[in-house]
Amino acid sequence: MRRVALVTGGGRGIGRAIALAFAGAGCAVAVAARSREQIEAVAAEIRDIGVGALAVILDVSDPASVAAAVHTATSALGPIDILVNNAGIAEAAPLARTELELWDRHLRVNATGPYLLSRAIVPSMLERRWGRVINVASLAGLVGSSYVTAYTASKHALVGFTRALAAEVAGKGVTVNALCPGFAATDIVWNGARNIAAKTGKSFDEAVRAMAALNPGGRLVEPEEVAEAAVKLVGDDAMTGQTIVLDGSAAAARLG
Repeated sequence: MRRVALVTGGGRGIGRAIALAFAGAGCAVAVAARSREQIEAVAAEIRDIGVGALAVILDVSDPASVAAAVHTATSALGPIDILVNNAGIAEAAPLARTELELWDRHLRVNATGPYLLSRAIVPSMLERRWGRVINVASLAGLVGSSYVTAYTASKHALVGFTRALAAEVAGKGVTVNALCPGFAATDIVWNGARNIAAKTGKSFDEAVRAMAALNPGGRLVEPEEVAEAAVKLVGDDAMTGQTIVLDGSAAAARLG
């Protein structure tokens, strides 16, 4: 059966990898983000392999944008069967410099965005008795680290939301799970490495290696690893309410 997926933050990094992986599995994909150029490029890649795709402008923190994006995607591709809440932000600051706007921004994008999209899409999944919600959280949703209180709090909120929604829809054909990658080979790490280099005098490469060493596996997680885990969740009818850890270790995924 043909499925329709909506992937937020789909223009680059993990979101792009997930969108392409779902397309490779035969799903039509709505590639959503704020940057039109990036999502148009990913949608074109998908159409080149003979699968339906649509680029959808979306600001996950804006309720009106969420409603418009869901309407656009369903009108063009059909009801959404798979929702991937991947859009996110990560900014570091000690608590004393974590201004309220920075705190609010993380919660709006990383936690409220998935809530808005799930609330817009899950009822239709329940009507059809089939659906998959995949929330891209982080190891920061399971543990705490210095200088990222806002990011950590928002990802803990997303993990809690995942578990609560999974319990609410249990036995109704809809599963809800969270992927929790460690430091990944994405713009978030590259930007973080540039900031570290600017503040410490380390080279960019040294900063990247230092961040990779914080993963239990001692290396960065590749976006394609996260995408592979997402595709597996689509075919698993039993797994729900779980946190799948991707930390670069030999055990590529662990349940929590």
